[in-house]
Amino acid sequence: MGAVVALDRLLDGRQVWRGPARQGQASDHLASGHPALDARLPGGGWPASGLCEVLQAAPGVGELALVWPALAKLSQRERPIVLVAPPYRPHAPAWAAAGLDLAQLQIIHAAPKQALWAAEQCLRSAACAAVLCWPQQADDRALRRLQVAADSGQCLGFVFREARAARNPSPASLRLQLDHGQVRVLKCRGGLPPAQPLPLATAH
Repeated sequence: MGAVVALDRLLDGRQVWRGPARQGQASDHLASGHPALDARLPGGGWPASGLCEVLQAAPGVGELALVWPALAKLSQRERPIVLVAPPYRPHAPAWAAAGLDLAQLQIIHAAPKQALWAAEQCLRSAACAAVLCWPQQADDRALRRLQVAADSGQCLGFVFREARAARNPSPASLRLQLDHGQVRVLKCRGGLPPAQPLPLATAH
């Protein structure tokens, strides 16, 4: 674990040269629905599987608008999209208006200690299209387990955490920070993050 964290720090600090990203097939990535963001992410969108960490000052600053376009596409694949211990009750009409098939939306209510375990099991199951969780506390080891579970289950995972977590390294494939209608890419596996924040205008 120490070697992994050390390598993450070197990569995040741009102290190690990273070769050009592998030119994968379109199925390796999923368009986020935000053109400016897709243009700067390796592969042109979210990874098809893996852990994406979204940092924010507080819930409700645009994190759902960030992920809704991709989740709407995933919900058409007739595999569940699971929300683990969301901080607020999801407003079904808003999710439907964003294009999601509500029949594929499942919610797991769990205490903080069980939420990470539940998210890991869903990610690893290979039965889910995407898993979203809001852990109150998650160290490097817990995030590493979620990343491994997402890779092994071929599932897209989103973890929403407080902005102060940016001070610590993360094993997530992609790490973003939301602030005032913009998103800053802190880490993107397979490429260098852009220096400037990006607007979150949705494609029409």
